[in-house]
Amino acid sequence: MLFWHVPAPNEAMLISGSKRQAQETQFRIVTGHGSFVLPVKQKARMLSLALREAEIAEDCVTQQGIRLTVRAVCVFKVGDDAVSIANAARRFLAEQNRMEELVGRIFAGHLRSIVGGLTVEQIIRERSRVAQEVVAGSHGEMEKLGLVVDALQIQEIEDATGYIDNLAAPHAAAVASQARIARARADQEATEREQQAAALKAEYERDTAIKRAGFLAQTEESNARAAQAGPLAQARASQEVVEERTALAQREAGLAAQRLEAEVRRPADAEAYRQRTLAEAGRDRARFEADGGAYTERTLAQAQADANSARAASLRNGNQELIAANRVVENLPALAEAAARGISGASVTVLNGTEGVNQVAAGIVGQGLAILRSLQRAAAPAVPGRPTAHIPEKP
Repeated sequence: MLFWHVPAPNEAMLISGSKRQAQETQFRIVTGHGSFVLPVKQKARMLSLALREAEIAEDCVTQQGIRLTVRAVCVFKVGDDAVSIANAARRFLAEQNRMEELVGRIFAGHLRSIVGGLTVEQIIRERSRVAQEVVAGSHGEMEKLGLVVDALQIQEIEDATGYIDNLAAPHAAAVASQARIARARADQEATEREQQAAALKAEYERDTAIKRAGFLAQTEESNARAAQAGPLAQARASQEVVEERTALAQREAGLAAQRLEAEVRRPADAEAYRQRTLAEAGRDRARFEADGGAYTERTLAQAQADANSARAASLRNGNQELIAANRVVENLPALAEAAARGISGASVTVLNGTEGVNQVAAGIVGQGLAILRSLQRAAAPAVPGRPTAHIPEKP
């Protein structure tokens, strides 16, 4: 609208010509909203509330008499309250573009006064203190001007006399010395590390060469073994064939020996044993026959003699029973001869030689004598008081 004016967010609108003012000013201040401005009767002006910057470069003399050039930056703006806006409007409304220059001169004067009471060392080491003292010293003036300082920073301190350089020389020399020492140590450590790296590299190359040689040797050994595998396998196969043939020959020899043992030696031994047994049996048979005949003759002769003696006694005493016994005795030789012929014609194996033959013959004769003694015992009670013929027992 033609009569409606709205200030920007960073501006304050000053309306003059109105009879009613809310503040104790000759004009009305409008911020953040619009207002009607009557033409001819009222007039509206805009005051910038934006942030402003003033650069300061001032030659200062310190407490020690050292001349320094101090460069600083001041950041300020018009205050947001009505009093600050009114004060700034009365002073800078027509010359808003010169506000940075005026503020710079104010701060330059305060900066010279603050620096004049400090030493170079304090200024260098306590820049924030210098800035705070400058802001505090200019606070009353800035408040009258309606301005608010947001920040003041000392950017650079220049020394035309070289005092700061000389002040820093010992430290610079010490730092340079330490830097050279550190550089030398770094070079030494770098050299040592390079040497260690070179040694490790040489060791690695040596180990690699050794391993490569070992691998090459193993490869050559494997190749040699592979080349010898065929002849070795053939030789082993031939050796196994020879061993199998040898084992087969040994088994065949064992079988031949067993066959010879079973077919020749054992039958020969059996035949020799049979012939030896037959010869011993024939010898024992001949000896048995000879011993049996001799014993038979001796027994018959003894029996004949005993019979004759008994017969003579019986005849003298009239013993008829003995006559019967005499008949038995007379037949003993025939019985013994018949037994001898039976034994000689029989296939009898005598185990104990001549003694066995004698036992057989003695048994036969003993049986005859036993018969005779039985007859004597049976005939003895018939005639009491009559002597009985005694037939002696032969062993």
